Amino acid sequence: MSATETKYVPRLYKKYKEEVVPKLIQKFQYKNPMQVPRLVKIVVNMGVGEAVQDIKQLERAVEDLRAITGQQPMITRARKSKAGFKLRKGMPIGCKVTLRNHTMWDFLDKVISVALPRVKDFKGLNPRSFDGRGNYAFGIAEQIVFPEIDYDKVDRIRGMDIIINTTAVSDQESLLATLTLGLPIRAM
Repeated sequence: MSATETKYVPRLYKKYKEEVVPKLIQKFQYKNPMQVPRLVKIVVNMGVGEAVQDIKQLERAVEDLRAITGQQPMITRARKSKAGFKLRKGMPIGCKVTLRNHTMWDFLDKVISVALPRVKDFKGLNPRSFDGRGNYAFGIAEQIVFPEIDYDKVDRIRGMDIIINTTAVSDQESLLATLTLGLPIRAM
């Protein structure tokens, strides 16, 4: 890399460093900048229950998730057999992607600025979806809110779960960090 080239820094990561970190240090009186909660990873999960009957549904879900995240999804398999669902242990039932570093920041930026505003009747994310350890989970009911998905090629509407994993110790720290980043969490 030459001296004239600039290294790529995701827009949301820059905002995190410039706005979120100072705000959290001021609010929670951290003595060390390493105490400030940071995003570790984002897991995007797509459960495909129809895959039990039709494996093509899972293949299409994998294609959609690959287009949305830009990363090859991992196929998840059933841990237990459930006769009521005609499900046996080890059968493929979904797919997931774990995003870290630049891809994580770019994906979160895309969710905040593009996907969530396109959700019909969106009133904000639920503030009670924190797990008590500073992680936040929410769902998107339709994959068509992402610009990478061509509406004409969609065979079935599929939802997905998005889990934001942080180093925050409490939900208050994580809430302030995610709000400052721009995640539209509605007031309690």
